[in-house]
Amino acid sequence: MDLSNLKPAKGSVQNKGKRKGRGQGSGKGGTSTRGHKGAKSRSGYSRKIGFEGGQMPLQRRVPKFGFTNINRKEYQGINLDTLQELVDNKKIDGSLDFEQMVSLRLARKHELVKILGRGELKAKLKISAHKFTASAKAAIEAAGGEAITL
Repeated sequence: MDLSNLKPAKGSVQNKGKRKGRGQGSGKGGTSTRGHKGAKSRSGYSRKIGFEGGQMPLQRRVPKFGFTNINRKEYQGINLDTLQELVDNKKIDGSLDFEQMVSLRLARKHELVKILGRGELKAKLKISAHKFTASAKAAIEAAGGEAITL
């Protein structure tokens, strides 16, 4: 080992790059890499969300459309064919309440559940849910089951 091949220990040198605004000799003095004039050269500048350089922003160019009901209730739909499949796989027997739906991952614990009428139900089931479509309720009762609204 001699002076020609000395190196610092691995990880000891952490080069953070050139320091800005420390005189012309540093190569990044004067304007400190910000260019001349304009908002981006000033201190405290932060671009507003959606700002497009003075061009009319997309959010304002696109027309507003429709209506959003703030009182809308969202329901997690579960179809009859899904319930029949669970009966066939022996995951449910006789009755189905909200806790079972959550444990079978048909719904989350804070969701409202609506039973929908797609498919057919052959099994006699006592189902508790927040809502039923007319066709689903008719199909459950036709199979000898019971539809209980929570």
